[in-house]
Amino acid sequence: MTLQQVLFIIFGIITLGAALAVVTRRNVFHAALFLILAFFGVAGLYVLLEAPFLAAAQLFIYVGGISILIIFAIMLTRDMMNPNVAGYNRQWWLAALVAVALCGMMGWVVLNHNWPATPGDVPPESIINLGKALVDPAGLVLPFEVASVLLLVALIGAVTIARER
Repeated sequence: MTLQQVLFIIFGIITLGAALAVVTRRNVFHAALFLILAFFGVAGLYVLLEAPFLAAAQLFIYVGGISILIIFAIMLTRDMMNPNVAGYNRQWWLAALVAVALCGMMGWVVLNHNWPATPGDVPPESIINLGKALVDPAGLVLPFEVASVLLLVALIGAVTIARER
């Protein structure tokens, strides 16, 4: 095995282990910390797959932004030190059953689909067109900003509702 294959296996184990810890922790704050570790593992996989932009985006957006937002939301909306607050859902078995069924269906689709072989080279024009579509005012900037404002309003609403109790 080459070093790249060994590192891929290590990052894969870190990512899968952290993801498993996210869904099995009873403490939501600990689950959020394991989610950060899973995001780091995915960023490492992106680096190994020679996609440094995706790795940087993963670190900045998910580790630096989304996970910190999740931690702030947990800390602002949940009484973490109160032993009377249930830290888990009693219907965990139903969620586990749905998760196993979805993973099984996705695995079946992946294994039974004829995946076409794609060429390795990407023409520079397509990257330029993608960049223009993402930042051009006539492109996808407005839907992205609307989604971000909607998420912000939802977070503010959740904090407001939690503060009133």
